Amino acid sequence: MKLFVLAFGAHPDDMELSCSGTLINEIKKGNKAGVIDLTAGELGSRGTAETRASEAALASKVMGLSIRENLGMRDGFFVNDEPHQLKVIKAIRKYQPEVVLANILDDRHPDHGRAGKLVSDACFFAGLSKIETVGDDGIPQQRWRPKHLLHYIQDRFYEPNLIVDISDVFDQRMEAIKAYSTQFHTSPESNKGAQTYISTPDFLDALVARCRLMGKRIGVKYAEGFVTQKNIGVRNLQDLVLIET
Repeated sequence: MKLFVLAFGAHPDDMELSCSGTLINEIKKGNKAGVIDLTAGELGSRGTAETRASEAALASKVMGLSIRENLGMRDGFFVNDEPHQLKVIKAIRKYQPEVVLANILDDRHPDHGRAGKLVSDACFFAGLSKIETVGDDGIPQQRWRPKHLLHYIQDRFYEPNLIVDISDVFDQRMEAIKAYSTQFHTSPESNKGAQTYISTPDFLDALVARCRLMGKRIGVKYAEGFVTQKNIGVRNLQDLVLIET
């Protein structure tokens, strides 16, 4: 299955927290979108690998994803080396996305930056014909390099190079995030067990505030921001968002 956009995340919920609105936008336009989680998030203080997998499946259904896979890398201990790059290269060649979304290149959680660099390198190497990979069907894969790689902004703030209006799908985005009931404050039951940086009501409030901040930059209610490593252009001026003054 060819996808228009493929998002990678170091952990289940990375993508929901940072770029799920952008994916939902594309799905509503009829474009196929998918997610690949690098790890099961097994080192998280709350929940288990099994509960995270169930929550990821529910979030995927809320968003309408075409595919979601987990590459089974070790949470906290995966590295950007050849074996890990080959796993990502195989996924890129399998789904042939035009656009890849990946973790930011440096963040509070060390896995985020490492994952961002791993996916960035794999996107380049996936376009080299002398790197040979075989698909799940046993057939040699063709080289494929996505046209665009966008790094979604996570915990630390970065000035975005690209901002996407998600106002029409914001409620759906928040529903996808709240599918991770072991991780975030979604009910009074969330007060039970170990409390973490992301399990308080304040964390969800901060997510909303971030989207409002990004939206204000382009004159809309809610938006998501991305950092790019190369310039992004448009084919015509009608694609520009009008900021009302």
